[in-house]
Amino acid sequence: MPNTKNIAQIKDLQEKFSRAKSVVLTNYSGLTVADQTALRASLKAAGGEFVVAKNTLINRVLGKKELTGSLQGQTGVLFSYEDEISALKKLVEFIKTKEKPELKEGLLADKILTKADLIELSKLPGKNGLIVMLLSRLKGPAYGLVNVLTAGMKNLVYALEAVRKQKEARA
Repeated sequence: MPNTKNIAQIKDLQEKFSRAKSVVLTNYSGLTVADQTALRASLKAAGGEFVVAKNTLINRVLGKKELTGSLQGQTGVLFSYEDEISALKKLVEFIKTKEKPELKEGLLADKILTKADLIELSKLPGKNGLIVMLLSRLKGPAYGLVNVLTAGMKNLVYALEAVRKQKEARA
């Protein structure tokens, strides 16, 4: 008979998986409590949450046979709530400094991502960076059009200035 603690954790995990835009499974063994606290704080600021859960409970909630290989050892789960990439970027930055936790696999829109996929995904710009890129691309043609339309007037002003200087030089 399942105990009430496990039932509550399953409900909590189901709610987190349903809210998350992306999920990353990690092996968090070797992280100190201070490191886990620092990691959780940086992930929370990026719109994510790092949770430690039993492999059997994660497997029961997900029900994906493809992930059973990743559900070995100590498993920490990163849930990204605000956008798919920002929390993953923070996790990869943390891994570069501390060399832990180790990435296992991830989920993005029901697609299973390998460790290499997760690293490549973390190199993409975040939501704010993409918005800035889009705005600069949209602004570029209008800026070019304004320059083309004003070029005639600018050239006229330069030509008149050259004629004025030439007349002053003769006088």
